[in-house]
Amino acid sequence: MADNGLLESVLRLVEKVDGGTDSQDVAADLGVDHQVIVGAVKSLQALGEVISAEQKSSRHWELTGEGREIAEQGSHEARVFNAIPDEGLPQNQLMKMPSGKVGFSKAMSNKWIRLDKAHEGGPRVFKTVEAIEDTVRDKLQLVQKGQSAKLEDKEKNELKKRKLLSEVTVKSYWITKGSSFSTTITKQETELTPEMIASGSWKEKKFKPYNFEAMGVAPDCGHLHPLMKVRTQFRQIFLEMGFTEMPTNNFIESSFWNFDSLFQPQQHPARDQHDTFFISDPALAHEFPQDYLERVKKVHSEGGYGSQGYKYDWKIEEAQKNLLRTHTTAVSARMLYKLAQQKFTPVKYFSIDRVFRNETLDATHLAEFHQIEGVVADYGLTLGNLMGILHQFFTKLGLKKWVEVGNSGVFRPEMLLPMGLPEGVSVIAWGLSLERYVDTHT
Repeated sequence: MADNGLLESVLRLVEKVDGGTDSQDVAADLGVDHQVIVGAVKSLQALGEVISAEQKSSRHWELTGEGREIAEQGSHEARVFNAIPDEGLPQNQLMKMPSGKVGFSKAMSNKWIRLDKAHEGGPRVFKTVEAIEDTVRDKLQLVQKGQSAKLEDKEKNELKKRKLLSEVTVKSYWITKGSSFSTTITKQETELTPEMIASGSWKEKKFKPYNFEAMGVAPDCGHLHPLMKVRTQFRQIFLEMGFTEMPTNNFIESSFWNFDSLFQPQQHPARDQHDTFFISDPALAHEFPQDYLERVKKVHSEGGYGSQGYKYDWKIEEAQKNLLRTHTTAVSARMLYKLAQQKFTPVKYFSIDRVFRNETLDATHLAEFHQIEGVVADYGLTLGNLMGILHQFFTKLGLKKWVEVGNSGVFRPEMLLPMGLPEGVSVIAWGLSLERYVDTHT
């Protein structure tokens, strides 16, 4: 808020004129910046009906930075003219002057100077008149004094083209006396206190009018959910470690990719309806890579790749059942199969997305949660590599000691070799949850 001395000075100026005054004139009379007076007007309006102020817009001309320089030192053409002695000046020397190029062109147009190209010492510039009148400077000084009305529109536009003058819009206030006008500032009370009522002093107090149009304090909103903050932190750690994010936008998955491709037998309790949400429509999936499906069937029912398998009658009907994926490892299986169909190169994958479990709801368990998964495929990986990656991962996360927060391990050959991955390629993986400890289904 402006100080009382300035406010009272403004009020005294308003008192002197009938019908009101412009805030621009007030600023000029007091010798202060117009924005200071704008602040004073708003402070006076906050005091009630002391003044009435109506905002208005007006356009006026003002000098640019170059225009102010010319108003003080003269136009470029005048400076060039004054720099030429009676015996003339070599053109190349004149052009090195700060105003040389512009001044030479304008002075030539005004016929103040001439250029002798055939001069024996090279092109030389001579004066053609004895004296000049610097009208450009004179016009700019008129504008500087607030007398732009004395110039014709053509003259102002010419100066504008030379970027010496600009037309600006100025917002000001027309200030008049209010119904409670006074040249003395009296502090208005903003609160009626019990003491004022008890003593009766409120009768002599002036109270600030209540502003029913004022905006209330904006409520805090739009905060990121804590889980989303942690998710962003996990994702950044994976990216810093050189991992590529897997596409996880398919919540519905077939039992084949969710269970069978991971070498999980069809009698496993995790595949029971008490643990898994099965889909009723569409209930079955029909599109599978047939050669791969046959290899998965064989390793389950007969064995292979150094394994005796589970020795049971593997059924396509079980593998076809659609469900809400119980883990993002189904996505990892798809990505590893895709990797096996091309020339092998080492990869590091990660995913963070929702999975679903048909579990009893309690304070720490819901039917869905976010699983975090990391997968690394390369030749000769061991548990030592897995421990090293886990140590780096959780160190970045801020854990300073080993605690059990998830599961990890090495994928079995019975899962990897039917996909077509080369022998000798190992895949290490780990998983945890944003919300809770996550157990494994595989």
